Amino acid sequence: MKKILLLGSGELGKEFVIAAKRAGVYVVACDRYDNAPAMQVADEREVFNMLDGTALDAVVRRHRPDIIVPEIEAIRTERLFDYEREGIQVVPSARAVNYTMNRRAIRDLAAKELGLKTAKYFYAKTYEELEAASKEIGFPCVVKPLMSSSGHGQSTVKRAEDLERAFTEAMEGSRGDVKEVIIEEFIHFDSEFTLLTVTQKNGPTLFCPPIGHVQIGGDYRESWQPYSISAEALSEAQQMAAKVTASLTGAGIWGVEFFYSRERGVIFSELSPRPHDTGMVTLGHTTNLSEFELHFRAVMGLPIAGIHLEHAGASAVVLAKEDCDHAPDYHLEQALSEDHTRVRIFGKPDCHAGRRMGVVLCYGEVGSDTTVLRDKAKRLAETVM
Repeated sequence: MKKILLLGSGELGKEFVIAAKRAGVYVVACDRYDNAPAMQVADEREVFNMLDGTALDAVVRRHRPDIIVPEIEAIRTERLFDYEREGIQVVPSARAVNYTMNRRAIRDLAAKELGLKTAKYFYAKTYEELEAASKEIGFPCVVKPLMSSSGHGQSTVKRAEDLERAFTEAMEGSRGDVKEVIIEEFIHFDSEFTLLTVTQKNGPTLFCPPIGHVQIGGDYRESWQPYSISAEALSEAQQMAAKVTASLTGAGIWGVEFFYSRERGVIFSELSPRPHDTGMVTLGHTTNLSEFELHFRAVMGLPIAGIHLEHAGASAVVLAKEDCDHAPDYHLEQALSEDHTRVRIFGKPDCHAGRRMGVVLCYGEVGSDTTVLRDKAKRLAETVM
């Protein structure tokens, strides 16, 4: 029996573990706190700080996994090269995880090495460097930590007077020990979308139908599939996604984010080497295989006969409305009283205001109006907490 060591046990990891357990694979789920969502469905758990390289080494030695699957950014990622040399499969690869855990590496790869179309950007380690870069970028602009997740520390700066606050928030919102920010031009986009891209060990690169999404402060709030885009623009996005994932190497699913502007076309934004939060819409049976099942098959080298759109669908997150130091109560009656609706509660052991605690999924026949599905999902998500 294969053994997977999952580094990070949030809601995305939980769905991946469920896919793995359905195929009889043994999973050890790790996170910095106990009873994280994926731990609730895994075979074993480890609670430790994954930025502690010595602790990470000890866990790897203790469990001797066949495969290591990173799910979060805050990992001592350089250790993954050592594990890979020892014959452990790192998903998608140690190179990919190290590049994508840090915005500097992935942005420079995309813009400078691969020539992909991106927003104009600079880096800054001090406020003075940020101030100087802002004069080159102009306002509005976007300031982000080089290493973060779920939009932590990210803000849109509309005027010079707000720049210092944005710098402080970015530094405080940084994960890991990287204390540097990236400042980008603000793209006046018409929409943004995710292209879930599957790289295989023994097969061609595959693409899911594009997913439209809305983020607030860089944090996912809703998504829908399919996202309406011209064949020409979709082909351009697929070419970019194939190019960057091939450069990073490895097998698995990638969440590749793009902006779309009628004036500038498709613009590469970011990339995650794992299931993407906007891809949770696939849990509503929009595609024949969810993003988690696709990731598992790609990781294991199992065949993927095809990816097909089976329903139109939308997802909306369930947000905690207040802080609590215990698992909250959920009210599922109203959401579940409506047909073609599913609710997935993540199982987080506590909450704070604005924390993602679950997702509502609504779906209909292919060709259904996704605006109607989006409105329904958002309305029902408000009733759960």
